[in-house]
Amino acid sequence: MTVRELYSKLNAMYPKELSLSWDNDGLMVCADQEREVRRVLVSLDATLAAINYAKENGFDTLVTHHPMLFRGVKSVVPENLSGARVITAIMNGITVMSFHTRCDAADGGVNDALCLALGFEPAEKFGDADAPTLGRIANIDGITAGELAKLAKDKLGCSAVRVNGDLSKVVTRVALCGGDGKDFVYPALASGCDAYITGDAGYNMAGDAAEEGLVTIEVGHFHSENPVCNSIRDAIAETGVEVEVYSSCTYTVV
Repeated sequence: MTVRELYSKLNAMYPKELSLSWDNDGLMVCADQEREVRRVLVSLDATLAAINYAKENGFDTLVTHHPMLFRGVKSVVPENLSGARVITAIMNGITVMSFHTRCDAADGGVNDALCLALGFEPAEKFGDADAPTLGRIANIDGITAGELAKLAKDKLGCSAVRVNGDLSKVVTRVALCGGDGKDFVYPALASGCDAYITGDAGYNMAGDAAEEGLVTIEVGHFHSENPVCNSIRDAIAETGVEVEVYSSCTYTVV
């Protein structure tokens, strides 16, 4: 399988037309699209640590969710972080491709992976005017918000989660959105949900939502999105290419 063929496969899974207008994803670094892909590393982030891990362990391709190049790069020199990433990848023959907001919205993407990691079946989609089908809604057997928070903590491997709202509230309808989900707090409320699981809900948004009856459970940006790495790994593994998931989490809770 060539780089071009792998990118085509993933592009079909996460179509470019689902990307939001401000996003920047796709092929981030690629010296030769006809080069054969032998070993793929999947990571949420294209950190320098992830690129070095790929270099040290013989991976020729790095597939990430968050774009390696997002904001405008002014220069590519080893003295700045973006430059060091690009230089390290190119000098070691590593192709980097990223699938960002299109992977959030796509069937089988970030938010479906989050549902499945929690043991839920996504039943509906919801969103705001800019991303009408981004989030997911799951209908579950009634448990308390406190029990739901513990389930999310355990299933996603979080050190802690942050809950805003009544822990004793019985939850049967859950909204989910990986990553920075503050813009989806009120769409979740408008969709009749009892609780909302996301990476980050925002201090004011979460507080206001709690007063309006929506419990927010913030599991952290990384932990809410990282389950999709296993989905990407499984899709690539179907091609027969060797693939591994790398944890790019850089924070701890103390």
